[in-house]
Amino acid sequence: MAALDRLAEALFERRSGIAFTGAGISTESGIPDYRGPNGRWKRMPPPEFRSFLTDPERRLNHWRRRQERYPEMAAKQPNAGHYALAKLQQLGYIQEIVTQNIDGLHQKAGSDPATVIELHGSVHQVRCLDCGRLFDAEPFDREFDGEEPRCPVCGGMVKESTISFGQSLVADDLRAALTLARGAGVMLVVGSSLAVNPAAKVPREAARSGAILSIINNEPTPLDDIADILAHAPAGAALTYLVDALNP
Repeated sequence: MAALDRLAEALFERRSGIAFTGAGISTESGIPDYRGPNGRWKRMPPPEFRSFLTDPERRLNHWRRRQERYPEMAAKQPNAGHYALAKLQQLGYIQEIVTQNIDGLHQKAGSDPATVIELHGSVHQVRCLDCGRLFDAEPFDREFDGEEPRCPVCGGMVKESTISFGQSLVADDLRAALTLARGAGVMLVVGSSLAVNPAAKVPREAARSGAILSIINNEPTPLDDIADILAHAPAGAALTYLVDALNP
């Protein structure tokens, strides 16, 4: 646990930590990752944004699949890793969380939604592709009757706010995440393969700006060679250890 002890010391000294989380923090909640040996994309092809835009049947299938799979996702609960990060925020060691996850489990664990940037969107929200407004997804799911939903404000095309392959991140979210990275004293990466850009630019930008880059992940990542602190460990156990070390 030497690496985690060094990380605890860094958080204690700098008290300006930013967490960057990926699918690995949610696997302990029963949500499979995307790129691992048993990852989601090994079993089914990822959704493509271009197909959604151009194929009405693909859009209807999107809403049918949401009705089938969303209740299971909505029932998922935070695990020790999510609760530990929320506790580190309460203690003042982690300021904000930038996540690639779409499950909303950081907020369920007690992290203030205002301190969580969801770079890849949220399964719990729907976005209008024309006016950009966000809506709670539940009414769209409840009212879907086989006809394509439309934006209640402008009548535009709507889609689950999660980012599909070929779809750009929300520019304001990425800009805000990079700004946080430049001001971070410690960048704590948890459970991310750091293989997906532009999201992976966030921890790299933090390291470039002088942050202590720490990575907690079960598998190697492309940024391991520039990390100051590296711990190959399960997210829940590692983050719980940090809380115990910083909150004796």
